[in-house]
Amino acid sequence: MTTKYIAYVIGIVVLWCLAMRTRSVTVRQVMYLIASYLFYLTWGSWLIVVLLFSSVMNYALGEWLKKKISAGRLWVGILFNLALLSFFKYLPLLGTVAHHGSPLLLVKRILFPVGASFWTFQAMSYLLELYREEELDPTLLEFCLYMSFWPTVLQGPICRMSAMLPQFRQDWSASAEDLRIGVRRIAIGIFMSSLAMVVGGGLYTGTGVEAAFHSTSSGAAAARLSGTDVWFMIFAYGFQLYFSFCGITHIVIGAARLFGIQLQENFNRPYLSTTISEFWTRWHMSLSFWIRDFLFLPLATMRRAVWWRNLSLVIAMFVFGVWHIRPDDPAASLLMMWGIYHGILLVLHRQWQEFRKRVGFEWTGVAATVISWGITFCAVSIGYIFFRAESMHQAFAMLKAITKLRSYAHLSFDPSFYVLTLLAAGGYFAAIGGTVLLDRLAEISRARQASKPSGLFSWLGILANERWVWITPVVVAFAIYLSVIFQPGHAETGPLMYALF
Repeated sequence: MTTKYIAYVIGIVVLWCLAMRTRSVTVRQVMYLIASYLFYLTWGSWLIVVLLFSSVMNYALGEWLKKKISAGRLWVGILFNLALLSFFKYLPLLGTVAHHGSPLLLVKRILFPVGASFWTFQAMSYLLELYREEELDPTLLEFCLYMSFWPTVLQGPICRMSAMLPQFRQDWSASAEDLRIGVRRIAIGIFMSSLAMVVGGGLYTGTGVEAAFHSTSSGAAAARLSGTDVWFMIFAYGFQLYFSFCGITHIVIGAARLFGIQLQENFNRPYLSTTISEFWTRWHMSLSFWIRDFLFLPLATMRRAVWWRNLSLVIAMFVFGVWHIRPDDPAASLLMMWGIYHGILLVLHRQWQEFRKRVGFEWTGVAATVISWGITFCAVSIGYIFFRAESMHQAFAMLKAITKLRSYAHLSFDPSFYVLTLLAAGGYFAAIGGTVLLDRLAEISRARQASKPSGLFSWLGILANERWVWITPVVVAFAIYLSVIFQPGHAETGPLMYALF
């Protein structure tokens, strides 16, 4: 695996050097497409055929839709994409419930093309943008590049053609700003991915969050969990998932930025959210906004009744949960419940807002903000029980444990697990506080220099504004220390965690 990553680094450097010297936009697009297919081949082998088939067919569907914009033609395109995705993603689920000797057992052997959910949603967003009469005229080359662009093909962010096409066509030359932002984002991503590995694997083998869930998956072990155990498990998993997915997103955005291409942000400090609605504008933003724009809003506008709008929220989040189901997933029903759970939370938040308006109840101030944040953070964390539990029995045993106050007295795991969870949570909020402090320091320095120039404030301003110069080597060194020298327990926290969706 390490050899593969070294090869990726060399490949990016070679591609960047070639692209920088290329003045033809078309030639550069061809280079990017070849690089994208070669990159996908290292993960998807022959399943790249599915990506090629989807790309060509969706391009043809788009050309067909442009000749006559109609709901019928749009639905043909959407159903084609859903059928293709369902064949690889959901059909194998039938094999998990088939009895011995059933021909349905054969569908369990269907392989899932990595990243298929992401590029399928990109294809549908293209058709939906055409239906909304966006002026999009990609060539077949540009559309294939849009579908397979190497930074995003495995696990997003989910891009839209209206945002990507102008950037594919731009005249590009390397800039200091692109390099500065790209290197900084990659360094942060490497560091966060290393943290995810440590939280997942533990300070010692078998003491991380992955081992905690696996060791308590049986009925007897799950029944012995205390409320304290469960809260630490879901807090640890929440940060592991965030560090892993957000870390890879930083790397992806940074790698694309090296080539002058700006991708949509996917995370915006989600664990600072004070409402569940705010959380879903900060977490997995590219998919959240896709669901909002192309599913919830069209559904909600079909009827004016409040009950229908609330039901549309639950339906949209249910689809969100279904999207996360992985092939051959024994806990698929739990992910559906996770989606419904968040849909209900969103409805309850709306009802709370309506209640406050009716009675004129003000909910402001520091205390209200802290309480709202605590409720939101705990509600999101409880949802991780459905998202991560390995069985229905384990999920309900965990829910039962957090409601039994007498169970909180004992601890079931190695002490290092609890320490690591507290360090992960504390480090997350400390890093955000440090960023805010540096931003404030930069503002003070600019104001002071404008009124009364000072050598000290000049240096402080440089330290804050050019933080990537000193943060990047520190972050990379610490990431290497965590992943190589420290050698924590191993866990499945690699870059394909979300590509499996």
